[in-house]
Amino acid sequence: MGLEAEVARLRRGDLDALAELVTRYQHRLYRYLLRIVRQPAEAEDLFQQTWLRVAGQIARFDPDRNFEAWLFTLARNLAIDHLRRVRPESLEEHEEKHSWATPASLRASELPALDVAIARERAQQLAEAMDALPVMYREVLALRFEEEMKLEEIAEVLNAPLSTVKSRLRRGLENLRQGLETRFPKTEWQ
Repeated sequence: MGLEAEVARLRRGDLDALAELVTRYQHRLYRYLLRIVRQPAEAEDLFQQTWLRVAGQIARFDPDRNFEAWLFTLARNLAIDHLRRVRPESLEEHEEKHSWATPASLRASELPALDVAIARERAQQLAEAMDALPVMYREVLALRFEEEMKLEEIAEVLNAPLSTVKSRLRRGLENLRQGLETRFPKTEWQ
C-alpha cells in the first residue's frame, strides 16, 4: 500500500495506518531526531511526541502537501522547542561532545577486514565532526545526505527560503570539512 493511501486511511481515523506509517518512518525519523538532540532518550521521547502530534493534527494535514516534509517539520519543531527549553545554548554550540556515531554499514563478506575497519573508523570520525556542528548545519546535512531529501523538501521542513537552505548546506559542508581537517589532520577528506 502506498504512502498516500496510508495517510488517507489515517485521516479517516484508521489507527492501523498510523502503525504502518510509524514502521515506514521509524528509523529515518529517529535518526534525524538523534542527529539534532544527540541524546538517545531525548530522541526517543521526541519520536513518540511526533507521532502523537501526527495523530492529533492529521485532520488538518493538506493532502496536496508532501507528507514526509510535514512529518519532519513536526519532528523538527518539537526538537527545536525541546532544545530551547532544556539546553538553550545547544542551538549555536560547537561542543566536543560525541555521544554516538553512525558506523558504516558494510558486510564483512564484501570487503577485506582491514577495509571494513578503515571504513568504520572514517564513519566514526565523520560522525564526531558532524556532531560538533551547530544544529542549523547538522539538520540540513542530515536531511540532505542521510534522509536524501531534495533541497525544496528541506526548505519546506525548515520553513525557510531555498536560498537559506543552500547557504546552510554550503556552510555546513565547509564547517564539516574544516572540522575533519582540524580533528584528523593526517587524513585526506575529499
